[in-house]
Amino acid sequence: MTETSPARPVSTGVRQTRPRTEGWTQKKDADGRPLLQFASPRRGKPPVHLADMTPAERMEKVKELGMPGFRAKQLSTHYFTHHTSDPAHMTDLPAEQREEFVAGMLPPLLTEVRRLTTDRGDTIKFLWRLHDGALVESVLMRYPGRITLCVSSQAGCGMNCPFCATGQAGLTRNMSTAEIVEQVVRANRVIANGELGGKRADDHSMERVSNIVFMGMGEPLANYRRVMDAVRVMVEPQPNGLGMSARGITVSTVGLVPAIRKLADEHLPVTFALSLHAPDDELRDELIPVNSRWKVDEALDAAYGYFEKTGRRVSIEYALIKDMNDHAWRADLLAEKLNARGRGWVHVNPIPLNPTPESVWTASTREVTEEFVRRLNDAGIPTTLRDTRGKEIDGACGQLVATTEDESAAAAMV
Repeated sequence: MTETSPARPVSTGVRQTRPRTEGWTQKKDADGRPLLQFASPRRGKPPVHLADMTPAERMEKVKELGMPGFRAKQLSTHYFTHHTSDPAHMTDLPAEQREEFVAGMLPPLLTEVRRLTTDRGDTIKFLWRLHDGALVESVLMRYPGRITLCVSSQAGCGMNCPFCATGQAGLTRNMSTAEIVEQVVRANRVIANGELGGKRADDHSMERVSNIVFMGMGEPLANYRRVMDAVRVMVEPQPNGLGMSARGITVSTVGLVPAIRKLADEHLPVTFALSLHAPDDELRDELIPVNSRWKVDEALDAAYGYFEKTGRRVSIEYALIKDMNDHAWRADLLAEKLNARGRGWVHVNPIPLNPTPESVWTASTREVTEEFVRRLNDAGIPTTLRDTRGKEIDGACGQLVATTEDESAAAAMV
């Protein structure tokens, strides 16, 4: 289903700010269009880890290392249930072979460079160094009744969106399945050690990560196979996986339409989120360069197709940027496009952009935000202003990027 967008009002009396880059030069292709990087640059592969393998492959690898096959399950229990890679904690393994065996199955993947914690202690941002020196971040957040981890799927991002700090950095490489999973295991260890604050006395939720959002560094669907393999490890029952609910996992994209259709055929009931940010192609071409490949209506058709095949309601992510994409007529146009595809299939999450002083990229005013949300709700589109966490530690949406200071801190550890 492809729709013809209504024309923008000729005279609204409302300012229209155009997107532009600030403090950096956007990479362009030979035709002068924003460069899109879908393929991962070639770099040395990370070591193969237990989380990269199926249970059957783990048994074979264990036998190659001179151990009986049942040791694979013991090692999986230590890693996925007890969240440890430390052989000192694995006293059920033979002492004389333990160090070498664990090193062969659980090679180090992430080195913690630093962590930043909010004043309340309920949000932690981690900076990790990968085996080749690439830097990624993840953000751990406690909410009433749940603990959410925002994970990275790539070092950097190749989608080149001008308002996103990660996109400005470009793509360094895809992350491996185990590097993605390791972020969860390490977060679970932090929680088990009592290092995540903010728990209320009446909160009796399980003390481990319950929700995953693939909204850290990278475009998840550009690293499709490894992200899907990581999701399968996350939902695999313990001890062979993390035993999480697929419904607690959100996979987001800026609109890689073929990959959205592929995701719908995976038979994994994850939550799917489309980062739309503009309902009209004129603006979205500038905000989201991938819109030059797949237009708004194509992305929405694919999103609706996901709902049709899975029965899972789709989330539309929409960063509200002052005088750029927050106009009332855009709220009306978004509602019209969503309702044209049916009712009850979608939920909109407006997100106040994290403002930068003196920048064109600033958050919408409270009044404009409330009007945008009201118009969508009045049109029958369930809409909830999303609670953003971690702004004070640069850990909120669109803020994840390895800074010069981060690179210096990582270099000092080598």
